[in-house]
Amino acid sequence: MIKDVKAEDWDAPPVYFAHDDTAPCPGCVHSHPSADIDNNPAPRKSCRVAIEEVKDEDETFSHSGCYFEPQGDAGWALCEGETAFERHRRYQEEEGEHAWAPFETCKCLNMALTQTDKYLKLPITQNCMKVLFHNNHSFLQRVNNLPHGPGWSCRKVTVQGNLEDDNRVPLQENVKLWSRDPVECVKELISNPLFKADMVYSPARAYVDHAGQHRVIDKMWTADWWGETQKALPKGATMAPIILLSDKTCLSQFRGDKSAWPVYILFHHCMALFLHPLIAAGQDGVEMVCADSQIVVSTRYWQHTYVTNFPEQCLVSCCKENHCPKCDGLNSVMHNPESTKDILERRKNGQHPPEFEENGLHAIYKPFWADMPHCNIFLAFTPDLLHQLHKGMFKDHLVKWGVDIVGEEEMDTHFKAMPDYPGLRHFKKGISAVKQCTESEHKEMQRVFIGLLTGAVPSSLQTALAVFHTNKDVLKELAIREHFNIPKLHQLTHYVDSITLLGAADGFNTELPKHLHIDFTKDAYRASNKWDYEGQMALWLQQQEAVFLCGAYLHWESQQPLFADSDSKFKDTDSPITTLSSQFATAEQVQVTHILAKVPAHPHQMVAKIVTAHGAIDFLTALQTFLHKNLPHTTIIPSLHNHFDVYHQVVIIAPPDQQVSDVPKRWHIRATPEVVASGRKPSCPARFDMALISDRPQSSRLRTLDVAQVCTIFSLPCQFGTYSRALTYIEWFMPFRPPDPSSQMRQVLRSMCQLCRNAAVIHVDKIVHPCHPIPKMGQSVDARLRSGNAYEAASDFYFKEFINGEMFGCLWSATVCYSAVTNWGGITSDSEKTQAVCWEVLQCPDEDKVKVQGTRSKYYQGFGLKDKSKRFYKNID
Repeated sequence: MIKDVKAEDWDAPPVYFAHDDTAPCPGCVHSHPSADIDNNPAPRKSCRVAIEEVKDEDETFSHSGCYFEPQGDAGWALCEGETAFERHRRYQEEEGEHAWAPFETCKCLNMALTQTDKYLKLPITQNCMKVLFHNNHSFLQRVNNLPHGPGWSCRKVTVQGNLEDDNRVPLQENVKLWSRDPVECVKELISNPLFKADMVYSPARAYVDHAGQHRVIDKMWTADWWGETQKALPKGATMAPIILLSDKTCLSQFRGDKSAWPVYILFHHCMALFLHPLIAAGQDGVEMVCADSQIVVSTRYWQHTYVTNFPEQCLVSCCKENHCPKCDGLNSVMHNPESTKDILERRKNGQHPPEFEENGLHAIYKPFWADMPHCNIFLAFTPDLLHQLHKGMFKDHLVKWGVDIVGEEEMDTHFKAMPDYPGLRHFKKGISAVKQCTESEHKEMQRVFIGLLTGAVPSSLQTALAVFHTNKDVLKELAIREHFNIPKLHQLTHYVDSITLLGAADGFNTELPKHLHIDFTKDAYRASNKWDYEGQMALWLQQQEAVFLCGAYLHWESQQPLFADSDSKFKDTDSPITTLSSQFATAEQVQVTHILAKVPAHPHQMVAKIVTAHGAIDFLTALQTFLHKNLPHTTIIPSLHNHFDVYHQVVIIAPPDQQVSDVPKRWHIRATPEVVASGRKPSCPARFDMALISDRPQSSRLRTLDVAQVCTIFSLPCQFGTYSRALTYIEWFMPFRPPDPSSQMRQVLRSMCQLCRNAAVIHVDKIVHPCHPIPKMGQSVDARLRSGNAYEAASDFYFKEFINGEMFGCLWSATVCYSAVTNWGGITSDSEKTQAVCWEVLQCPDEDKVKVQGTRSKYYQGFGLKDKSKRFYKNID
């Protein structure tokens, strides 16, 4: 038991350096706004928004955009400022330094720090390059002189327990708390020009219609918390919402005796020390320079969300793990911070309030959030998709229930018969053989689970569930159960309120801190000598940050005008700035491209082979129809004697989603025939993928797309003339039918013409995206149905629009949101409509990439309405 704690500053390793990146530019910071700010307000800070009318193009993707109603009394700019990048550039200009100083070349910055010695020992480096450092140590000394973020500090926290030594003196222990000033961290992030295009300074409401009747919740600034909290700030002030994350991790892989956790011991005391600077900043405000070189008025730092797992949510809220950290559990009445602090204070004074036991509280008399301004810690907890959905409801309940209903053998048969899809894991032995399921396995199962169970679960089950929910209270009356609040199931009841209040759940997933363990703790620990490693970890992290900021600065500097007094040495066309900044290429530089292999997999393939190996029965007829339409002047009629170059796949490269990754998207569409086993080489089944086809390549609206199976990818031989566009032989499916009542998945059938499959030859660039129709298997899988022949043996399919995040966001961003608020049975109020939209978001299992409509665009333009009382903004792509 801990009886007393105290903290003091402790000598830390030298991780502070000369550069002061957080110091404001002299003369640019005003302590207070002008006295007549109400009469002559400063210009509002706007991000990605310009007020001007634009046309409503119904046939482009912009039609699925949102209309925004901004809150005009927030995010005002005070005056012009100077970011850290601008100050560093001015300093280099005055000193006559290269942009990549203190290095002669930036090639070393592209390498890992451990590779520097090997690079410097190369003969070409020693003979041809004149570097001023000769080993990794001297290189790191130069890295230490680079601009970096806020420095690290170490505090000693003394713990006094209730155990005594032999002299009856209470035992004490010193604990190290490493931290950075959170206010300075936020200043550095807000002023970073890399985030300029993504920075939002004021809240807004998003709607799917220009009348503002149907609301959409996705980003933090479109949810309720920011807008409501903004009303408590002075006019024109800017809010900086703080997202806290905490999680424990082991540093050593096998022994597990070394661990790093920002709040491992003395949780609330350490958190109070760490977050103490935010109290004054939240009450009084801080002026700072933003990424657009504007100084904002009275920036307030207030805690917005706390992202962590369920045990730590209970630790933060001071409650036991058999209670809900957000509400009372039975009546779903949310906890109140003030009443909770009052209960803890009365308990500290020796009283025994009944609420202490009813709420399952621990004797933590000074929670770290007690003095945080406008902090409701119970509302700050976000949905834990990793532990509550993937590992909780899906693994522990849905899979088990599904196996109990369908049967283990039949469930395995369903998974075995699932058709192949690029990037989708195929459980060729079923799921019963998977003994240790990881998060990846859970997600792979979720991608096909609904389509797999549809038809396999008896239709009477839905009626049975309805009867159960209608009469389940009798179990409480008979004292068989006190309640039905299963912990993981109960947490789902808070999802709608959390999304409405804080934003889409994928933005606060606990998978993020799990991934950051690798970058910020495990890699840092491995770089140390494992002795007194905390200080070495802090120094290593600062060096990594300095190198990254240097690369970001070089990219930013390459986009700026040249120095006014620069000479030829700054105009070298072979400047390494281009080399380092290439990794920061923008999404606009990548266009949708269809790529084939340089050499065909089967050159000069005979038509007879194409017909038999690829199942292209109507190949000649479809090709003749294509030539008549696209090459009307050709006199050559295709015949069995022609030869064609055949390819195995086409790769579609699309611009990256900058909110997910900087890497361009790559989709593979395969058309590979069966490979027979030969010697030691095993056989391989045929793979003729399904794809969405459009007559308008730029369109991704579902109403303009059709499903087809790609059977052959080929190019025309030279006797048909010069024709550079590749072709594909496809077999059409019928237009989408109404959704299945139980699964809400649309249904598709093969298109037949005179009892034969309806085939055609089209351009390869008409393919928009791969898709994954699932055969209707029913309660028992047909013995002929296998993964390799699923598309041949079946004729009726479910269309799975949420096979991945790109498909879901691309096709259903507009359709889902609008249909959810207009067609949801019995919905009349705006709050219910908002909840319907939020629940639709949760239908996609790949929540890492789910982007509800209105979040994909980088540029916003104003759209003025006739209603003079409101001005909305339309998101266009």
